[in-house]
Amino acid sequence: MSPVYTVVASFGATGQFYAQIKNGAPFEVFLAADDTTPARLDAEGATVPGSRFTYATGALALWSAKDGYVDDKGDVLKKNDFRHIAIANPKAAPYGLAGIQTLDRLGLMDRVKPKIVEGQNISQTQQFVATGNAELGFVALSQIYRNGKITGGSAWVVPASLHEPINRTRSS
Repeated sequence: MSPVYTVVASFGATGQFYAQIKNGAPFEVFLAADDTTPARLDAEGATVPGSRFTYATGALALWSAKDGYVDDKGDVLKKNDFRHIAIANPKAAPYGLAGIQTLDRLGLMDRVKPKIVEGQNISQTQQFVATGNAELGFVALSQIYRNGKITGGSAWVVPASLHEPINRTRSS
C-alpha cells in the first residue's frame, strides 16, 4: 500500500514567505513566483542544496471583470479612463513588479500612478478586480484562463518583452 501524504497549502506573496522561512516557518516546499527569492534562500543556506528548479514561466495579464473593457492591445491603459488599477505589491509579488515594469516601459507610470490600488499579493489583486473595487488590474494569466480562454471579463495578455521574466521556482 502506498503512503498517504497530506498537503497543506499556504497562498501569499513570495516576499512574505521569504520572511517567514527566514524566521523559522516550517515549510517543506516553497513554490515561488520568481527565481531570485529561492536563489537568495539557497545562498543563505535556508534550503536543501540542489533542490531548486524552475517549474514554470508566468504570464501577466491586464484584466477586467467587465466584458469588452480591456482590448487585445491594452489600449485601455493609454485612454486612462478608469478610476482604479490593481497591482500586487511590487516589493513582495513578482507579478506586481512585472505590472510596474510594464507601465514604465509603456511610458504610462506617471499618468497611472495615482490610480494604483495595491494588493498584498496577486490573489488579493485579482479579488479587487473581480469584486469591481478596481476596474482593471495586472493579474497572473493562470488566475483567469481555463480551457483555452479567459474565464470571464476581458483581458490583454501582456507581451513578455514588457517585463522581466516571471520564472516560478521551487525549492525545498
